[in-house]
Amino acid sequence: MGKKDKKSKTAEQKARTAAKQEKKAAQKEKRGRSKVSADSDPDDIDLEAVRAEYERKQAQFLEVTESPCEPPSPRSSATLLGSPSNSKELLLFGGEYFNGALATFFNDLFVYLIDKDEWRRVTSPNSPLPRSGHAWTRSIAGDVYLFGGEFSSPKQGTFYHYNDFWRLNPSTREWTRIESKKGPPARSGHRMTYFKHYIILFGGFQDTSQQTKYLQDLWVYDSHDFTWFNPVLPPATQKPDPRSSFSLHPHEAGAALYGGYSRVKATASAGKQTKGGAQSLRSALKPVVHQDTWFLRITPPAPGAPSGTPPGIRWERRKKPVNSPNPARAGVTQTYHKGRGIAFGGVHDVEESEEGMDSEFFDTLLAWNVERNRFFQLTLRRPRAAAKRQVDDRSAKKGRGKLDEEELLRNLAALEAKGSVGATATTMTLDNDPSDDTSKRPVKPTLFLMPHPRFNAQLAVQDDTLYIFGGTYEHREREYTFDEMWAIDLGKLDGVQEMYKRELEDWHGSDDASSASASGDEDDSEDEETDGEAPMGVPLPSSERQILPETKDPSVSEPQDVVDTENPDTVVADSRPHPRPFESLRHFFARTSSMWQDIVFDDMGKADQSSSQSIKELRKAAFDRAETMWWDCREEITALEDEQEEAGIGEILSIADRSHYVGVTDKRR
Repeated sequence: MGKKDKKSKTAEQKARTAAKQEKKAAQKEKRGRSKVSADSDPDDIDLEAVRAEYERKQAQFLEVTESPCEPPSPRSSATLLGSPSNSKELLLFGGEYFNGALATFFNDLFVYLIDKDEWRRVTSPNSPLPRSGHAWTRSIAGDVYLFGGEFSSPKQGTFYHYNDFWRLNPSTREWTRIESKKGPPARSGHRMTYFKHYIILFGGFQDTSQQTKYLQDLWVYDSHDFTWFNPVLPPATQKPDPRSSFSLHPHEAGAALYGGYSRVKATASAGKQTKGGAQSLRSALKPVVHQDTWFLRITPPAPGAPSGTPPGIRWERRKKPVNSPNPARAGVTQTYHKGRGIAFGGVHDVEESEEGMDSEFFDTLLAWNVERNRFFQLTLRRPRAAAKRQVDDRSAKKGRGKLDEEELLRNLAALEAKGSVGATATTMTLDNDPSDDTSKRPVKPTLFLMPHPRFNAQLAVQDDTLYIFGGTYEHREREYTFDEMWAIDLGKLDGVQEMYKRELEDWHGSDDASSASASGDEDDSEDEETDGEAPMGVPLPSSERQILPETKDPSVSEPQDVVDTENPDTVVADSRPHPRPFESLRHFFARTSSMWQDIVFDDMGKADQSSSQSIKELRKAAFDRAETMWWDCREEITALEDEQEEAGIGEILSIADRSHYVGVTDKRR
């Protein structure tokens, strides 16, 4: 009987112990579920369900609406573009923001009204889903085409890459998804540009969380036939290596590519020795910052070719650009402007060890002349002192205007004698100068320091003004996404205008490494060098330092297998008129309009096209050529202006001195 009671007590104790363990397990599981709900653990999140929810919310919009709003929230990997339909508008779409804990993706379309200094937010029932790392480009027809991008779980544990293709009407703000049976595979980090009625797409990467695959495929979209095609190049044909985050600019004969970033497999020492005493090797991914230049030559189909005939495609490798950024840097963004790529920022990483990396950030503004394959550094210039002989200059300008008007009328009379101009030609004057722009942007604070160093800033040029939006900077364990936009007049370079700027205060990442390292003597010495203004109370490197010209690395040799054999330093005899120091585009065209018209007449006479052009078209063609020459010589003229200012010369030469003046840009420097 005693044994039976003892056994029953033992069984009861075991049951009670098991119940306690089950209760503890249930409580632990409940705490785990609440933590998952609070932190949005990405391991169990269904990205398809999240995207479907976005689509459901978006479908609630019944029409395209546009309403005033505050400037966009901070974001990176967005796209910024000058509107093709309105020279007073900027377009901003998408992007992501990481606050140290969670990532948020956007699909907002913002419009910035430059002349009103006002932001507008556009909502639409049919727009691309939230994404970052996408690419878009304008077309020759005035539309905007967008492809791809990526989306991830809040903790970036799971990624989704898009392969959808969209067209945006910048006037109506209406999105249209373009369906195609055959098109580029999903990707992000790619680049797009245009040539005639073709849309060009190259490169990018695909991230599967386990590995990142960089791409080197080329796709061309025919906007007339609404079809994609993937040119098949011969196996022995050279082409750019796989890469992302490069620069791709339009060209009258195709497109030009520079730089980029990728990671390639490389063998490294594992730090262990085998039995034979040899070092064991392991495979690792090594970051590569590309500095090569390629030209994509596109030959349109011959007239009368069947519909759907693809153009001829050929990659040509060029020499390494002269004065390319040194050291090589990633995250340098470029935007196209008048035959140049305007570049800003970047970061140069030096791996000190497997655990640590030292990074140097830049605030350098550069211009890459695509045709001459040469980099020029653009530096800010304080406004010049007022002219000493303002009255004399005014009278000289009136005399020049009258003289140019008489020359223009003589040329128009010559056209009229040939029967290509009507009797109303003699009423045309220089008052309707295409270079005249009377509208002015609201006055903003102007600084004579470049914006804080950063990488992956969004750039756009509209009406010869560069806009710098956002960008990223890293300091210890923190990542800053700048919440600001700046503007720089590329013609004057007379300071940086602060369009808006807001401080960031919502970092939720770990501060342990930052706090621990901040107390060390090593970081004390670093803080002495980083005394600039810092968002969120963390010292950042100051941009108040002397801007020095980039030097060429003598250890880097020029590639031998190049197609472009042009020597950028070759002296070229050019009989066309060139701008002079301190001469604006308006004054340059007023002085040389008759010469440019003669050049246009001669070219049209050779092609027998003069009879089909109106007076307005002829004059517009002359101004376009003058504008191209003015911007092509801009960097050299700026250098001459600086030299003359140091010598005490700060005015445009008078009419009396012009006969003794020698052209300043006949020699390409």
